[in-house]
Amino acid sequence: MPAILEGQISAQGVRLAVVVSRFNSFITERLLAGAADAFLRHGGDESLMTVIKTPGAFELPLAAKAAVKSGKYDAAVALGAIIRGDTPHFDYVAAESVKGLAQVTLETMVPVVYGVLTCDTVEQAVNRAGTKSGNKGFESAVTAMEMVSLMRLLAS
Repeated sequence: MPAILEGQISAQGVRLAVVVSRFNSFITERLLAGAADAFLRHGGDESLMTVIKTPGAFELPLAAKAAVKSGKYDAAVALGAIIRGDTPHFDYVAAESVKGLAQVTLETMVPVVYGVLTCDTVEQAVNRAGTKSGNKGFESAVTAMEMVSLMRLLAS
């Protein structure tokens, strides 16, 4: 049987940056509440979680990069809500935010979890921020915890 490395879902000792967009705050505040809930439920210390707010989703990669490059955090969770409108603006912001956050992860080797909703309607966003479809903020924080654990295993 081959060796299997898999991270554990625990926030004990994890230093977490939650980078959250203020745009569409009626959604992103629910995502932030979900992330905080996941962190605390899994043994996280509130003093080890920092919330960093950006104007919008386009700015998430820069703030996430500054946070993880500071060396103060084991992972970052990026939260936002991009809702399609009548112009191609949605496509540009969605594409650049995901591309930028992926680039930060690969450049820094620090997990940056993509918790940005990209929805066609406000109803879809509401459903993914804690109603019918769970809470993407909660899920993203859980993913961050697991990735921190996995990265620690890989480094040892």
